[in-house]
Amino acid sequence: MTERPPAGFAIAPPFASVLRLLHTGLAGGAVRWAVASSLGVALPGVPVTPRDVDLQTDEGGAYEIARRFSAYITRPVAFTASEKIRSHFGTLVIESITVEIMGGIQKRSAGGRWEDPVDIAPHLRFVEIGGLRIPVLSLTYEYEAYRALGRTAQADLLLPWVDRHG
Repeated sequence: MTERPPAGFAIAPPFASVLRLLHTGLAGGAVRWAVASSLGVALPGVPVTPRDVDLQTDEGGAYEIARRFSAYITRPVAFTASEKIRSHFGTLVIESITVEIMGGIQKRSAGGRWEDPVDIAPHLRFVEIGGLRIPVLSLTYEYEAYRALGRTAQADLLLPWVDRHG
């Protein structure tokens, strides 16, 4: 199912341009990916102002995205860990917009154990923007991820949207 943003929704032109380039470069289905975090929740209409583009994928997808967009790499994809999250992480800069690549994300549970890498497939939704069908993660998934990472302000912002849109 493909959703459409609410009437009057507009994405800033630099973000639209970056999404078009990413969509074109990742066409064909070899890489399962989704726009996540602030832009991922803004596309379905949540009133947030994105600062960057976050792409979530699996481990292999992270390296494939980096390969396909090698001209834009500012930080090569490599396994990176913090106290609460770890993934195969890298960055691109496209038209002055930072694109963060996160593959095989794992979150540390409250008990201290690392969860299995996230399979984004069951969380995928699509939003039609400018004639493109852009994959995003469900608002429920984003809400739960923000809570797991202790980002309660972002989670609280999403809660009314989760109740309405899931």
